[in-house]
Amino acid sequence: MPIRLPSNLPAYDVLTREGVMVLDEDMASRQDIRPLKIGLLNLMPKKIQTENQFARLIGATPLQIELNLIRMSEHQTRNTAAEHMESFYRPFQDVKHEKFDGLIITGAPIEHLDFDQVTYWQELCEVMDWTQTNVHSTFGVCWGGMAMINHFHGVQKHPLTAKAFGCFRHRNLDPTSPYLRGFSDEFVIPVSRWTEMRQSEIDAAPGLRTLLGSDEVGPCLVEDPAHRALYIFNHFEYDRDTLKQEYDRDAAAGAPIKVPVNYYPDDDPTRPPLNRWRSHAHLLYGNWINEIYQSTPFESHQIGT
Repeated sequence: MPIRLPSNLPAYDVLTREGVMVLDEDMASRQDIRPLKIGLLNLMPKKIQTENQFARLIGATPLQIELNLIRMSEHQTRNTAAEHMESFYRPFQDVKHEKFDGLIITGAPIEHLDFDQVTYWQELCEVMDWTQTNVHSTFGVCWGGMAMINHFHGVQKHPLTAKAFGCFRHRNLDPTSPYLRGFSDEFVIPVSRWTEMRQSEIDAAPGLRTLLGSDEVGPCLVEDPAHRALYIFNHFEYDRDTLKQEYDRDAAAGAPIKVPVNYYPDDDPTRPPLNRWRSHAHLLYGNWINEIYQSTPFESHQIGT
């Protein structure tokens, strides 16, 4: 089954060209099946790039997915055309009466700020509390995951002396987890952040279980069963050239930036990088969608009850 997208959303053409099965609204309405309703609360400045990345992963399952794009109600983006935002996004205050099978809260380039310094922090706290009554399963990504684990458990983020930047080797810490079906014992994941979560503080929070971790960059994927949530601090969703774009941008601006670790062949930024995490990205998000499908109520109004 395909992912359900508006036919004029840029991701529709991108995914179609890549061979991902995509349905428009008219075709989807003729299928006698309840699609999984997944929300994407997109906090990233490059909205369209982020839409493509997550739609590609959640659209690669045998289930029909209805993707809903959500934004913070008062925050206005400066990096995406107003026409795009008006056409495809709904503010949280307009959707909070609805029920969702899943919600992804993306990262945001604001990790240098304390959480309560973020202009939309109060509304985001409302979103996170709302997930406990209106969302069956929530996936917090990078800063979004840090925000959620802080909100629900008080786990703090800590500044790094140098940016964790590159492709770092991670270990499968819980091979029996349904979210890690098919995972290798070791693999690489793109990392791009100036802050970290510490394993000792996660261990001290009752009920949390770390599923993926790295000796170099710490905990990566944490399960929070009590809040029906996953928190990931790194970027399985990144495209092959996403780290390259960040490196080229900072290098051109004269910012202090090192070549991303273990990313370019022979660490040579003149050579095209290779995507060595794609298969595990699809495994993780496919397993998450499958777990939602296996456990979400058939009657959507029962979600969260």
